[in-house]
Amino acid sequence: MIACHPFYRKKGDIMKTIAAEKSIKKTDKKSFRETLRIMWIRDKWLYALLIPGIVYFLLFKYAPMGGVIIAFKNYVPFLGILDSEWVGFDHFIQFFSSPDFGRLLGNTLAISFLSLAVGFPAPIFLAVLLNEVRFSIYKRLVQTSVYIPHFLSWTIVVGLTHLLFSVDGGVIVEMVQNIFGVRINFLADPNWFRPLIILQGVWKGAGWGTIIFLAAMSNVSPEQYEAAIMDGAGRFRRIWHITLPAIRSTIVIMLILNMGSVLNTGFDQIFLMMNPLNRTVADVFDTYVYNVGITRGSYSYSTAVGLFKSLVGIILILTTDFIAKKVDEDSGLF
Repeated sequence: MIACHPFYRKKGDIMKTIAAEKSIKKTDKKSFRETLRIMWIRDKWLYALLIPGIVYFLLFKYAPMGGVIIAFKNYVPFLGILDSEWVGFDHFIQFFSSPDFGRLLGNTLAISFLSLAVGFPAPIFLAVLLNEVRFSIYKRLVQTSVYIPHFLSWTIVVGLTHLLFSVDGGVIVEMVQNIFGVRINFLADPNWFRPLIILQGVWKGAGWGTIIFLAAMSNVSPEQYEAAIMDGAGRFRRIWHITLPAIRSTIVIMLILNMGSVLNTGFDQIFLMMNPLNRTVADVFDTYVYNVGITRGSYSYSTAVGLFKSLVGIILILTTDFIAKKVDEDSGLF
C-alpha cells in the first residue's frame, strides 16, 4: 500500500531519471575519451608538429612574464628578483609624472594612428586590385614583387632610405631640387620624419598583408560574381557588394590585432631613423625603454613602462572587439 502511494511513485521516477542521466554522462565521457584517442592516433604526427611552437611560446613568451614583478620592485641584479626591495607603484607614478610622458605618448600615438590609417587599408586595396587581375602570370609576378620587401631587415630598408633621401647625392633630393628648386634635408627635418616612417612601413608590410586578404577572397563563390554580371553590376559594384562583404570578418579581426599593437611602433625602425635633429618627434616608448633600461640600467623603471604599454594594448583589443560585436555579432575574436 505504501509503495503504491503517488509520492513514492514520483520519487521512484526521479531516482530512475537521475540514474539514467548518470548513465548518459558516463557514456558521453567514454565516447569523448574514445574520440580523443582516435584523433590522437590518427593525427599524432600533426600534433607532434605543434611541439616546437608550444615550447617556443612557453620559453620566450610565458616564462618571461614572471619577470614583470620587477616593475613593482627596486630591482638590483646582485640581490635578485625575490630579495630586491618592494616599492609598489612608485615607478609608475614617477613615469606618469615625468615631463617625458606627454611627449612620448604624443609621438607614439601620432606615429601609430597615422600608420594604422595609411598602412591598414593599403593591403586591402592592393589585394582587391590583384584579385581583379585575370592574367595569372602577371598577377603572381606582381604579388611576389610586392611582398619581397617583407623579408628585408629594417637595417636594409633604412639604408635604402638614406640612399634615396640623403642630402649628398640622394636620388629623391636631387629630383626635388631639379623640379622645385629647393633642397630639402628629409632625414633631418622633424616634419618629414613621420611621413618617411609611414612610407617605409607601407612599402615593407603591405605586400605581405595582401596574402591574408587574398586567401579570404578565394573563398568567394564565382557564382556570386556571375550572377552580379548577369544583373548588370559593374566591376566596382561587384567589389563593393560581394568582395568587401566577404572579407569583412577578416578585416575586423586584423583591425583588432593591429589595435593591440598601437603603442608598439617598432624599435628597430625608429631607432635607426632617429638622429639628434629629429629626436623631438622620433622618441617613442620603445626607444625610451631602451635608453632608460639598457643604457642607464633602470630595469625596474623600464619594465614599468613596458607593462603600461601591454595593459593599454589589452584594453584596446578588448574595446575594439566589444565595438565590433556591437556592430556585427559575427565579428570579433572573443
